[in-house]
Amino acid sequence: MDCRLGCAACCIAPSISSPLPGHPDGKPAGVRCANLTSDGLCRLWGGPDYPAVCRGFRPMPDVCGTTSAEALALIGALERATAPNDERR
Repeated sequence: MDCRLGCAACCIAPSISSPLPGHPDGKPAGVRCANLTSDGLCRLWGGPDYPAVCRGFRPMPDVCGTTSAEALALIGALERATAPNDERR
């Protein structure tokens, strides 16, 4: 599966615990990545600063669904299901 151009669900829905450019303390779930452009593209993609955690994320139908809205919902649900009990919303 290829990414949907401009979807950006994987740059918004999940938390990222490791430091990355623009987020020295990691990125909270549901927060738009500082490296995301207004048209939903990554400023860092393919470059030397592109984070390993992002490079390792691969689009899959059961995670990305068929629309960007579905991807946000699916990734958000996975985030909540795997969050520590005190962070579940």
